Amino acid sequence: MSKKSFSVIILILLSFSIFSKAEVRTEIVLTDYWKFQKGKVEQAYQKDFDDSKWESVTVPHDWAIYGPFDKEIDKQSVAIEQNGEKIAREKTGRTGALPYIGEGWYRNQFTLPDYKKGQKVLIIFDGAMSEPTIYLNGEKVGEWGYGYSYFYFDISKNIIENGKNTLAVHLNNRPMSSRWYPGAGLYRKVRLIIKEDENITQWGTSITTPLITKDMARVNIKTRVNGENLRLETGIFDANGKKVSENSSSTQFGNEFNQNIKLEKPNLWSPETPYLYTALTKLFAGEILKDEVTTKFGVREIKYEATKGFSLNGQVRKFKGVCLHHDLGPLGTAINKSALRRQLTILKDMGCDAIRSSHNMPSLEQLELCDEMGFMFLAESFDEWAKPKVKNGYHLFFDEYAEKDVVNLVQATRNHPCIVMWSAGNEVPDQWGSEGVKRAKWLQEIFHREDPTRPVTVGMDQVKATMSSGFGALLDIPGLNYRVNLYDEAFKVFPQGFILGSETASTISSRGIYKFPVEQFKNKKYDDHQCSSYDLEACSWSNVPDIDFVEQDDKPWVIGEFVWTGFDYLGEPTPYDEVWPSRSSYFGINDLAGLPKDRFYLYRSRWNTKDATLHILPHWNWKGREGQITPVFAYTSYKSAELFVNGESMGIQHKNDSTIQNRYRLMWMNVKYEPGTLKVVAYDNDGKVAATEEIRTAGKPYRIILQPDRSTIKADGNDISFVTVSVVDKNGVPCPTATSQLTFDVTGNAKYRAACNGDATSLELFHLPTMKLFSGKLVVLVQSDTKVGDIKLIVKGKGLKTANLNLKSEK
Repeated sequence: MSKKSFSVIILILLSFSIFSKAEVRTEIVLTDYWKFQKGKVEQAYQKDFDDSKWESVTVPHDWAIYGPFDKEIDKQSVAIEQNGEKIAREKTGRTGALPYIGEGWYRNQFTLPDYKKGQKVLIIFDGAMSEPTIYLNGEKVGEWGYGYSYFYFDISKNIIENGKNTLAVHLNNRPMSSRWYPGAGLYRKVRLIIKEDENITQWGTSITTPLITKDMARVNIKTRVNGENLRLETGIFDANGKKVSENSSSTQFGNEFNQNIKLEKPNLWSPETPYLYTALTKLFAGEILKDEVTTKFGVREIKYEATKGFSLNGQVRKFKGVCLHHDLGPLGTAINKSALRRQLTILKDMGCDAIRSSHNMPSLEQLELCDEMGFMFLAESFDEWAKPKVKNGYHLFFDEYAEKDVVNLVQATRNHPCIVMWSAGNEVPDQWGSEGVKRAKWLQEIFHREDPTRPVTVGMDQVKATMSSGFGALLDIPGLNYRVNLYDEAFKVFPQGFILGSETASTISSRGIYKFPVEQFKNKKYDDHQCSSYDLEACSWSNVPDIDFVEQDDKPWVIGEFVWTGFDYLGEPTPYDEVWPSRSSYFGINDLAGLPKDRFYLYRSRWNTKDATLHILPHWNWKGREGQITPVFAYTSYKSAELFVNGESMGIQHKNDSTIQNRYRLMWMNVKYEPGTLKVVAYDNDGKVAATEEIRTAGKPYRIILQPDRSTIKADGNDISFVTVSVVDKNGVPCPTATSQLTFDVTGNAKYRAACNGDATSLELFHLPTMKLFSGKLVVLVQSDTKVGDIKLIVKGKGLKTANLNLKSEK
């Protein structure tokens, strides 16, 4: 943005918005003073409709996250074919057991104080769940089908120039329209853009770097415009704001400028060095500035080559990736950048370097953070094509919207250097038959037309079918979801010369819960509806992490993996989707609250090559198991370690190839429980002590401990401090089995936003200021307001010493 650009927060009549103004272009983010009503309201589109009794909300907003949980909501009788099920059974909690189904209305009034007749006004939705119909001043502007799509409409002819404009949005969420919690409402940003009639089109800038050497890079910038006899000036600025190159062009190819700009000694973008440049593009008619757009981009080279695999900037590497659903746990689907940043910070510490947006278009905020923090991105589009998985899924919209949705996905996001691959679909039933092959080819060609620089994949689970039909052979990248037993055969049959683990593992576990005996199980179920955190349990169709590790380590033609999933998510509570209560997943490496499970450290021990890992499990509070076999595992980046129980050595274990688990875990299988202290001493390659870790048996819970991820947050009304709450005994030893009921109170310049304990069976509502600990922990979310100042969080529990935490907010 130019030096004359600025960003302020203003109050425009009844609409509180973020208002960003360049010299000729204005962007207004419609944030506050929305009115919301769930249900059918016949006349709510009308300009003068009385919405005074409706609920006041801010956008982004998810109307369903406030509950209550109810097993009858979206109860589905279905056979999940991709899981190998043949007989339809009743599924509860599949979509989170939250009230997302039904109609809803949003209304907002705004004025455009600087609007001049003849200007263009666009309204842009980053996502609206679902089937949005848009009205302005009582007139229908347009409609869309897919709740995950970005879309916009030109509303210039509907604008009232010197008065209030009334925006109304109708949404409709059908039952049996999703396989996970989709959320409900205007869950992403709504924006207005006001610009001159001669302008740069929406998403009209495309930046690529087709030539890169150590000394220079050719930056190609294609810019689509409205108007003729125009001039385009583009300056490129480095990360410090210094102009490092520029170009001016008066040559239009139809409605497009095509500039090639030389960049000296470029800084390359990668997960390790996520360097970003900014292009400032200005459009002139004669000497009059008509429009300007800023675009962040990175200089990087991606290649996918037979036998060699994937390379970034000339360096061969494998994706260390995770799949993420779009919900943010206790916040639901309402987008929040601080929550996204926290997720990525946790994953970065694990050594993760790639994200797959499963199974839909990612939020723009997530992509911005991946650019900034250094994550490669697999941007997915659809979970269905023309054949259904659920009764009211995307297949209803495929024929009409698929091309438009792909075009919008690519044009809106193509300048993000983090995106290194597109996905046209996930486990689509169209994998069977010739029509599916044609659809795969058609979609891939749309991606190629819109972006010739990135390859396309599909997450395939019907691998045998795609081998025989040619479906897998035509894809740029054959993505296999699970099916590790078919990797070798697929590599021989498919012509690409490599395989991607587009979805892997689906190991199931509950944080801090351990089951005995310790054995590998498929689809194991327990009376408490939890899964063992020894990380040896999977579904009938999935596997434990170690099996994927072998494929990644031993086969150079396997180019990486995307683990299902980085975090637990609402809905899909496999293997407990036929029992109640259970309303969220067990697949996550981190739980729904964002607290690491033991599995986090197993992946960290492999993926984080900068920092050492040493982690012990299980906890050591096992009253009633005295003298019984209680195996101890260590997840570590070191090759050997020695275990001590109350000072007595249980021997040294070395990673070895005797079993798959022994290759990646250190395991003492015959330890008998006795209260006291577990100590693991890790040794380096020379046999010297490199690290130690201890776990002690805790006494009775005594005191509450509060640990914020950040003590200072921004006073912007959106920033959040995530406070981990735990309890310790009188000696400060963590109490890993505590289930105390706690209450929360926030005073000062913030509010209590939500809490989450990671328990998939809990029916406590996130937004109420009380919750039980689960496995001794939970997380409280403290959200800033718009005033700078002091914040205090007070957490209380019966029989526990109260905890106080001082935070602050600043501009």
